[in-house]
Amino acid sequence: MIKELSVKTHSHSELVNITGLVQEAVSESKVTEGVCIVFVPHTTAGVTINENADPDVKSDILMKLDKLVDWNDRDYRHDEGNSAGHIKATMTGFSQSVIIQNGQLQLGTWQHIYFAEFDGPRSRRVKVKII
Repeated sequence: MIKELSVKTHSHSELVNITGLVQEAVSESKVTEGVCIVFVPHTTAGVTINENADPDVKSDILMKLDKLVDWNDRDYRHDEGNSAGHIKATMTGFSQSVIIQNGQLQLGTWQHIYFAEFDGPRSRRVKVKII
């Protein structure tokens, strides 16, 4: 089963918690033991797993990525002007796999799945494959 999720972002760079949407897809699939693959088919967005308890973690991740990859770097040659978004997406990655046990995503106590926007705001897609 492949399910497509819609994610609307509201900022230029943003981490959107999609854990609930992914768990819904797992529940709908009726798969009780398996693997859930979350894939982002965009070149300036990614997906990551990280802490959800403290919102400062999301802010810290975005802040440090901005420091590491300067949006206004004059050395970029890409015509669209969004090279920083491409680089940040490459750094976070475009897919994550999570084990399913008893019909539930097996994330750690503090872990959640985040859609990572690096060239927003936009309407985006996320593909979820459950096997």
